[in-house]
Amino acid sequence: MHTDGDWSIVEMVLSKDIETVGECLQTWKLMLSTTKAVLAAFHLNNKEAKRELEVNFNKETLPFCSKPTQLGVNLDRTLTYRRHVKSFRKNLTSRIALLRRLAGYGWGTGATTLRTATLALVHLTADYCAPVLCRSAHTHLIHPAINDALRTVTGCMRPTPAENLPNLAGIQPAELRRKGALPLVRRPTEPGHLLHSALTCPRVGLGMRGISH
Repeated sequence: MHTDGDWSIVEMVLSKDIETVGECLQTWKLMLSTTKAVLAAFHLNNKEAKRELEVNFNKETLPFCSKPTQLGVNLDRTLTYRRHVKSFRKNLTSRIALLRRLAGYGWGTGATTLRTATLALVHLTADYCAPVLCRSAHTHLIHPAINDALRTVTGCMRPTPAENLPNLAGIQPAELRRKGALPLVRRPTEPGHLLHSALTCPRVGLGMRGISH
């Protein structure tokens, strides 16, 4: 990973880094999968929107991906996460369909069970990577789906104001849940982080390797 205003410098630095990785892999008798390793560029320069990085490894050009996926998050060039929000909004819709079946007349599920199911099926999915998405301008796209789930829990009709649904369901609003997850993400060098002692005191860090978190 490298940041610079000059494309050629970025390509040069990344090429040196991939050579270092290649030497390490060769030492440990491993092989880099050039088909799975992709390059990506993130910037706001619309004039260079179609510009692709050119980095070679063992005389092979690594593929460039304008919309890569990392840990289940769909990244875009400007990091607005609009594409990611749209993709998992469909996932929320299918989960809400399951929730409605639980609330059907045949099953007769109670409000407590519906609330628990909503937290597990809908809100946990909506809260995935919340610290990353909390500053995206497109998170409002999933709010209608979340409101549908809350209406299923509370039994409220469409005329009920959406801002009252979280209070009636006893569930924290989605926006506050995302903002609440942000302070949990700290830099490893800050006190309180899981890896803080491992970085500041190597001896303690060696002792922590056997601890499961």
